Amino acid sequence: MATSLTALRRQIGSAGDLKSVVRTMKASAASAIGQYERSVAALADYAHTVELGLSVCLRSIAAEGAPAPSPPARADDAVVHAIVFGSDQGLVGRFNEVVVEHALAQLAPAKPTLKVWAVGERVQARLVDAGLTPESVFLVPGSVELITRLVGQLLLKVQLPDSAASAYAQEATLMLFYNRPNAGGYAPVSQRLLPLDGSWQRRLATQPWPTAQLPEVLGHSRQALSAFIREHLFVSLFRACAESLASENASRLAAMQRADRNIGELLQELQANFHQLRQAGIDEELFDVIAGFDALAPSDAATP
Repeated sequence: MATSLTALRRQIGSAGDLKSVVRTMKASAASAIGQYERSVAALADYAHTVELGLSVCLRSIAAEGAPAPSPPARADDAVVHAIVFGSDQGLVGRFNEVVVEHALAQLAPAKPTLKVWAVGERVQARLVDAGLTPESVFLVPGSVELITRLVGQLLLKVQLPDSAASAYAQEATLMLFYNRPNAGGYAPVSQRLLPLDGSWQRRLATQPWPTAQLPEVLGHSRQALSAFIREHLFVSLFRACAESLASENASRLAAMQRADRNIGELLQELQANFHQLRQAGIDEELFDVIAGFDALAPSDAATP
């Protein structure tokens, strides 16, 4: 009896400690979600500024009579660079599986020559299991401040046909795969950064300027366009990474909420068993006392 009570007391203590850890991880995940969502919202203004700069450059090139960059017809053997954002840590449910399945579904029909780049050790393992060996693996940044470093590493490491942005905007294919937060948690999305979408360029070139003072491009329009395309790549990669991190923490928060609920139910069951076993021990001792009293009662009555 004592051994069983001791074992139950130890299990209750371990479950209580685990519940404290889970609650700490819940608080950390909830805090991180807000941090990354705020960074995405703050990036929206800068992204809009970059689009305005692109629109000015495209209009200037059109005014010069030069054709705007347009995506060429893709050859069957063209190399597609795919960056897949996942996680380094576990306890995120099917976060990595979902984004890998989405990437495979998007890339499989065309059957291109692929070069895959993984952000996160966990998603790397899923890609290898699916038959895709990443060219390189990058660590997932642990804060908003480290996202900029990751984006710089990606732009340097992912070797594209030409270092000039205006050139590889037409020749290379660069796709992003990541999870984006939504009302239900997150959903996998894909984004083609290069070649630049033709309809998107036409929309930028024709959109009205927000003020009455029309801007002018100083210097060569192509060089300015190249610089703005690099900024467009930076903004898109930064946003993809931040949204992936927000989704990862949302998935971890949901997993921790389920774990917290399961541990709470387990604690209730263990405590009920503990009290039941303890009460059974008390009842057994009382029965022993009563039985001893009943055994001694006849001899006491026979004494003169």
